[in-house]
Amino acid sequence: MTSNQPRPRTRLSLRSNSVHYDSLSTEQPDSDTPFMRTNPISQKRSYIAVAVLCYINLLNYMDRYTIAGVLLSIQNYFGIPDSTSGLLQTVFICSFMFLAPIFGYLGDRYNRKIIMIAGMIVWIITTLGSSFVKKSDFWVLVLTRALVGTGEASYSTIAPTIIGDLFTGTKRTLMISFFYIFIPVGSGLGYILGATIANATGDWRWALRFSPALGGLGLLLLVFLIPDPPRGASENKGGATMERTTYIEDVKYLLKNRSFVWSSLGVTAMAFVTGALAFWTPTFLSRAQVTQGLRPPCKEEPCNPLDSYIFGAITVVTGIVGVFLGTYISKQLRDRLPNADPLICAVGMLSSSPCFFIAIILAATSIPATYYVVVPTRRATAEALQIMVCHLLGDAGSPYLIGAISDALLKYDQESPHWDFRRLEYSILLCPIIGILGGVFFFMTSLYIKEDRKAAELLNSGQAPDPLETTTESV
Repeated sequence: MTSNQPRPRTRLSLRSNSVHYDSLSTEQPDSDTPFMRTNPISQKRSYIAVAVLCYINLLNYMDRYTIAGVLLSIQNYFGIPDSTSGLLQTVFICSFMFLAPIFGYLGDRYNRKIIMIAGMIVWIITTLGSSFVKKSDFWVLVLTRALVGTGEASYSTIAPTIIGDLFTGTKRTLMISFFYIFIPVGSGLGYILGATIANATGDWRWALRFSPALGGLGLLLLVFLIPDPPRGASENKGGATMERTTYIEDVKYLLKNRSFVWSSLGVTAMAFVTGALAFWTPTFLSRAQVTQGLRPPCKEEPCNPLDSYIFGAITVVTGIVGVFLGTYISKQLRDRLPNADPLICAVGMLSSSPCFFIAIILAATSIPATYYVVVPTRRATAEALQIMVCHLLGDAGSPYLIGAISDALLKYDQESPHWDFRRLEYSILLCPIIGILGGVFFFMTSLYIKEDRKAAELLNSGQAPDPLETTTESV
């Protein structure tokens, strides 16, 4: 006979003064349900899903940095100064970061595949639409670039959490690292292909039409090949079932998770540096060659694409080498040094002060910390909040800030091409200072990551004690 008595449940809320990580039910499954929960997605389909997600990630970053690859042509076409040029990247990042928490909330509660499909459709339409802007309507280009961030926010927030639910352990780290390889690869190709297409057609707007064409294929692959695995399917083997919690509880949990807070600040510093340098470096290299007398100033489009080729190639090569190197070092050290990931990030950020290309490769070793110290049902929210913070205080403002400082220095010499180079150079010197701060933040993460990771693992397996019961007993 089956008892009608309610089975005991352990709920870890956030009303106590202790750090609570999620809401758990330790009730045993029904007799016809296997006790051990396993990932229902086959390994082959999981690998195919990762390949499709990587392809779409590649397209996202190609589109994001196509503007930077043709920035000189855009400045000449619209007749805009440095600060206004930086605004193109700022509005994109602003819409991206403010919508990320919304998509994180939805991604932890609703069908992630449908959310990504909707985001892809918005991204394709707005990116293609931005390529038809007239010379007198610069504000329309600004608006469409802001709307592009809407589509990307849905995908970038949710896609990594799907990979996190398809794999576990070192394989998860490898797959996430592989996913993030396509950030520098896509960024570099954005510079190269954008400049190439603009130079071949004589019109920078054709550069913005390439990614949406490939995005149509990505949309079909997303519809037919991407699963939506149960949250925590790859790791929830202890019979503990996660219960839904409120968004406020999720945020409180994350704010009390010290590893998450410090790593988010580290990623923010990284975003500031890479966002500023990724946007301005091709223009900086072009002005350097004008100063050295190697080329005349660009007066009409298409401008010489050589600088975009060079920086794009450097971005691709350092990204691939750096991700593989960072992943290999992390794998070798993690068994002996549990806090290896944030320490590698700290060294990388401090090294990026004299050599800023190293900063490009840090994402692959910093992102796994978000998954190890956060329980599955809150990972999309964690990813979204980290995206919002790192963009709000990082690359949302850094391209505009660098441009604004450069424009402020223009008053000292408004005619000299040499001063055009120097004022941008002085503006970029802000980046090494922020890089040093990032290194400090990642070092602080390393002090807490072992403890926070263990707490998340215990809670996910249902072995964590009930703090409410402990409080009641003590009273």
